[in-house]
Amino acid sequence: MTARNKEETEKTVFAPGCALMLYKPELAEKLNLILNENLGEMDTLLICCKHDPQFKAKTKVINVCPGCDKRFGNDYPDTSTISLWEILAESDFFSFPDYKGRRMSILDACPTRDQERVHKAIRILLRKMNISLVEPKKTRTRGTCCGDSFFGLIPTEQVKQLMVKRASEMPVDEVVVYCISCVKSVYIGGKKPRYLVDLLFAEETVPKTFEPDEWHQELNAYIEAH
Repeated sequence: MTARNKEETEKTVFAPGCALMLYKPELAEKLNLILNENLGEMDTLLICCKHDPQFKAKTKVINVCPGCDKRFGNDYPDTSTISLWEILAESDFFSFPDYKGRRMSILDACPTRDQERVHKAIRILLRKMNISLVEPKKTRTRGTCCGDSFFGLIPTEQVKQLMVKRASEMPVDEVVVYCISCVKSVYIGGKKPRYLVDLLFAEETVPKTFEPDEWHQELNAYIEAH
């Protein structure tokens, strides 16, 4: 095998995901720079995971979005996926902030319900940030939806009621999430979402557009454009 063929079979790209690009594109850029500096030059994939990226060679996608983790891993030929969380959990190049034992709960994202590798990596990151995790009763592979997955299937007000119900199951006020839609749901539910990318960079999580109808309209427009 020539060096060129070897490089093609081992191509890696970074996919920040549509939701993060809408939420805080500057943090996506920070992550991209960190990965490039420490893992080697790689392209940024801005094609939504709902669209076939049509890779010309075997490609590993480093993803942030749990939906990307599922779709790029299962739906397209010559494509494998690994979460950013797994990369950082095994790294020695990231400078983690210290939250000094602050107590937080966690809401695991639906697309990763059967992905214990993701659950494990995220909890390693929380330990590295000195966050004291208080697990809800329904967590990891037993976790239930934040409510957002029901959007479009039932009336929006019922979706919001499900968000309130799920948020009420969190044992402490601050809730770690790693899905932007979960940010909106936890906020609607009356708890304080702490998005994992924000935590990594010691930033506050802000809900921005959070009403389900408006959020999905904004997200779908971005998805169609990418």
